[in-house]
Amino acid sequence: MKRILPLMLSALLLTATALPARAADKLTVLLDWFVNPDHGPLYVAQQIGAFERRELEVTFIAPADPNDPPKLVAAKQAELAISYQPQLHIQVAQGLPLRRIGTLVATPLNSLVVLADGPIRTLADLKGKRVGFSVGGFEDAILGAMLAPHELSLSDVELINVNFSLSPALYAGQVDAVIGAFRNFELNQMDIVGKPGRAFFVEAEGVPAYDELIIVSHKDTVDDPRHVRFLAAIEEAVQYMVNDPKGAWELFLVANPDLDDELNRRAWRDTLPRFALRPAALDQGRYARFAEFLVAQGLIEKAAPVSEYAVEAGRQDGR
Repeated sequence: MKRILPLMLSALLLTATALPARAADKLTVLLDWFVNPDHGPLYVAQQIGAFERRELEVTFIAPADPNDPPKLVAAKQAELAISYQPQLHIQVAQGLPLRRIGTLVATPLNSLVVLADGPIRTLADLKGKRVGFSVGGFEDAILGAMLAPHELSLSDVELINVNFSLSPALYAGQVDAVIGAFRNFELNQMDIVGKPGRAFFVEAEGVPAYDELIIVSHKDTVDDPRHVRFLAAIEEAVQYMVNDPKGAWELFLVANPDLDDELNRRAWRDTLPRFALRPAALDQGRYARFAEFLVAQGLIEKAAPVSEYAVEAGRQDGR
């Protein structure tokens, strides 16, 4: 028996090492835009092995058209997409079969920006002024809501489409203000070129707080177990970033070395406290309040139950 036991153990060890490793589950995630510090947790999770530990092989794809990712997920051509909470409400109301399963950036980034040394000191000063925008519809509604407490409406300003050239249009004097400027990017960009700006934050000017960047899936796949593992990896990455911002930045650059410049360093610093510490967690009241806001602004006809557009990964009841 003493001689047999070692032989049996050796045979078991040989058998175990001969077994093929379990293949990782593949997951494709479409980004909302080109890679930038807003996507920090995604790439940090990849670099620290958080996906690998959960047997996931995740591929990130930047879109040619930022409008495409939610549509591709709705068509089941990709599993997940990074999107925006305001757009989610509108897209679901239009019939796209999407659900929010997680949050990446948990605060608004959107803001109205003016030149720091310009004539606009309060929003009331926008009367008769030119306001640049990039995306019509939602940004118009945001601006209208911000103007209303100052007894102004959209008819009191001149809206000018500046085609995603927000900061340059502002400091070149083409417009007096821009709406839709991300406070972690445009303000830093303006400061770097010596034209500092000042932001009016949407959530401080009558707009309910909302999640800026979210993770959406097709409504039929909200209970996909890969999603739970994906969000757990993102949570691990955010904890890593909070504990070691400098080390996390260096890991982000390993995957994206072309982003090592002053603008992205500043954006990383300013975005870090805005990442969701609990990406899977859902605040139903917050989503319901924002839906009511969109109804009041005429962007959707009615506020549907939260469970029809937002859930916690793996839970279709949204609780």
